[in-house]
Amino acid sequence: MFENLVNQEAGKLLAADIRHNRLPGAILFSGSEASGKLTAALETARILSCHENPQGKWLCECPSCLQHKSLICSNLMLMGPRDCSLEISAAAKTFTDAHFINAKFIDAARYLFLRSVRKLTLRFNGILWEGDSSLNKIGSLIEEINENLEVLDFPRELPDITEVKKICEEISKLCNKLEEDFLYDSIPINQVRNMEAWAHIKTEEGRKTVIIENADRMQTSVRNALLKILEEPPEDVVFILLTSKRNAIMQTILSRVRTYNFADRTLNQQREVITRVFHNEDFSGSINDYLLTYLPVTPTEIKGQARVFYNSVANRQICNIEEIVKKCEKFNPRIELRLFLSNIAAFTKPLLNSQAGTEAAAQTMQLLRNCSDNITLYNQSPASALEILMRDMFALNNTYGGVFCAAM
Repeated sequence: MFENLVNQEAGKLLAADIRHNRLPGAILFSGSEASGKLTAALETARILSCHENPQGKWLCECPSCLQHKSLICSNLMLMGPRDCSLEISAAAKTFTDAHFINAKFIDAARYLFLRSVRKLTLRFNGILWEGDSSLNKIGSLIEEINENLEVLDFPRELPDITEVKKICEEISKLCNKLEEDFLYDSIPINQVRNMEAWAHIKTEEGRKTVIIENADRMQTSVRNALLKILEEPPEDVVFILLTSKRNAIMQTILSRVRTYNFADRTLNQQREVITRVFHNEDFSGSINDYLLTYLPVTPTEIKGQARVFYNSVANRQICNIEEIVKKCEKFNPRIELRLFLSNIAAFTKPLLNSQAGTEAAAQTMQLLRNCSDNITLYNQSPASALEILMRDMFALNNTYGGVFCAAM
């Protein structure tokens, strides 16, 4: 069990609890980003539905395990926000490179790409989105993605490398549009209600699994709706919540789940993951750093644009926001926006040396959260949201007597 979960003791604890039938109906995986929480959750779902005895061998070929490995099992529900585009791009590169040289690991690379795409498309299950006004548009995109995936899926023989690259590029483009245009940054309450109705329908075989990623981002009404089903979960359903911020989870939810902690991997352990998963032996940084190499704009350039914005506030000068948005490729994918805003937050650290600066830094964090919400939740254009952010930071700087200092 959990052979594909690298350098995490949590896998051993999970395996022991499953073998001894001690796994409760609601569990929480807590740990930093890229610590393997989603991998473990998907593997838990596969093991719990495995038809063989002993249960959960990675090479098991029972129908349920094969469906779970391909992420096409009807007993699996995946919810919650996630930045999927970079993993899809990295998986596409691994897959096409393996195909080009006819590598021994071509099947693993093929699975890697298929699964990376389905980690996104699973979040758009029609059951979850029933009643949403965007369902028809989402359905058209999903259909187009699946038509392209079918050409690359097992047991079909792969087309030549030129055709495979073309299909991967088209899938990546469609996935990026799906994620940017329709993936909510916080789970809507209707999706929790739709999930609850699905969870109460008896399955013919195996167990249902509901995975909720970034559970800490749920709004209060959504948390309360989820709490109701966690209080009386259906017998054949396991709920797996994932978070990198356990302290942000509502205490009443924490009291109803068993927590499995995922340790921060060392840099060497992260390099091992990159080598094993993406077959890249040359990269020397962390998993997150590796994925960021697939951004259309480098993290260095994003930081530079954040510095331009912040220094314009510090110097009480208006900067060209349209130019910043253009140089950051309109913050597409969305992770670019998070990097941009987190850099601005980092530039405020010197303010913590004084009381006025500390108050200004705290209020700046709230303004940054508002800016993010304006773009991701309320569909405001990045340029408009940044103009509001600049105006509010100008006012804050004036209130505290020009406390902002230019960042070097």
